[in-house]
Amino acid sequence: MKIIILTALLFGLRPDSKAQINTAMNNTNMNSLAIKTTLEDYYFQGIYLGDVQRLEQAFYSDALLLGDVKGQPYFKRLAEYLDVVAHRQSPKDSSQPFHGEIIKISVINSIAVAEVKVKMYHYYYHEFLSFHHINGQWLIVNKMMTDTMDQA
Repeated sequence: MKIIILTALLFGLRPDSKAQINTAMNNTNMNSLAIKTTLEDYYFQGIYLGDVQRLEQAFYSDALLLGDVKGQPYFKRLAEYLDVVAHRQSPKDSSQPFHGEIIKISVINSIAVAEVKVKMYHYYYHEFLSFHHINGQWLIVNKMMTDTMDQA
């Protein structure tokens, strides 16, 4: 019996370790689902509809957006980006194709990264969105993007 207990202690096994693993997995799944909801209901829909208020709900107020579009450097603060969205015709209003796709979501504690693809107008964007859990919400704190020629 002593050998079993010592072996369990050496390998870090405790009677409640399975419960802790299940709780951690459930939390990760719940966080991934919350991020997926933010992406689908606020980020993708905000872009498609040109809905600035919806987009504001997805982003941290001081978020940065960086990358390149058609080979040119792209840098905007959230307020600048929202102003562009507010003054352009939305994909919905222009009857242009739009498609948002979640490739992967990775969550560790209070941070996460979502890899997504967005097709709108004649652009195909590959994006990495950094999230942080702030005041009970998963918010985009950084958007890195590049315009690619492959399909979203």
